[in-house]
Amino acid sequence: QGPVCTNLGLKPGQRLTVKGKIAPNAKSFVMNLGKDATLLGLHFNPRFDAHGDVNTIVCNSKKVEEWGAEHRETVFPFQKGGTVEITFGVNQNDVTVHLPGHQFTFPNRLNLPVFDYFDTQGDFVLQSISWE
Repeated sequence: QGPVCTNLGLKPGQRLTVKGKIAPNAKSFVMNLGKDATLLGLHFNPRFDAHGDVNTIVCNSKKVEEWGAEHRETVFPFQKGGTVEITFGVNQNDVTVHLPGHQFTFPNRLNLPVFDYFDTQGDFVLQSISWE
């Protein structure tokens, strides 16, 4: 478990930029964005080799203990031991995930009006976080 941020107050039109280093022997890492640890509007989980997935990004939402349907992205711009910058743009109905050379959107299934919570877990060392 890496740092946990609360009271972010991210509203539509704002963005959160995360920079960090991926472990040299990484299997997967996670970034969660939501209201709190129990209400996750976006569970972002790049998997190098975990849970039967290889070089796949799995995204989901979580309401208390209930996960939604998994969404998979096959574009995988991450390298073990590398550094990466990821930006999450909050929109009215979804979150746009900006990766190196690729972007996609994930719906705001929980209809969160504001994203207050962010955490990282797994094989990732957070170097900086900023929002605007």
